[in-house]
Amino acid sequence: MATTIKLAERRVFSHSFKPLYNEGMRLVEQAAEYLDGEGRAEAKKLSRPAATLYAAESMRLTTRLMQVASWLLLQRAANSGEMTRDQVAAEKSKVRLDTSSAQENGTGWFELPEAFRDLVLRSLSLQGVVRRMDDQIYGGNSNAPAAPLRIANPVSDQISLLNTAFARG
Repeated sequence: MATTIKLAERRVFSHSFKPLYNEGMRLVEQAAEYLDGEGRAEAKKLSRPAATLYAAESMRLTTRLMQVASWLLLQRAANSGEMTRDQVAAEKSKVRLDTSSAQENGTGWFELPEAFRDLVLRSLSLQGVVRRMDDQIYGGNSNAPAAPLRIANPVSDQISLLNTAFARG
């Protein structure tokens, strides 16, 4: 019987993971800098519909990047031996890699600042890469047992994920 090699798993649990991790964290930094600086100024110049879209998209962007960053931090913790793969699999179930975005041809999209649209598109691309890797490593969510119903608290979930990723024994 032949053993199947999962290339995504090999990438995540080796030194070749570092460039993906660095790309993700760099994008988080760039988005934060943009939203706190240039983006804030550019948003004030937008029409009401575009400003509303900008506000919604900036929330989606930050949510998407925090989810991707959480996934990357968990994989880094496993890669460095701080967490076992089973621990990562359990914790990563709290990470959502499905944050959508407005359609590029939607009302007001092209009125948004180009730098902002670029950040959104890059974050969607990165989320796609991470999601495909996650599916290849841990399997798709279609076979996962249904989560118990509860009122979601995304902030609490993120804090929990970050605490887990940085816990030292």
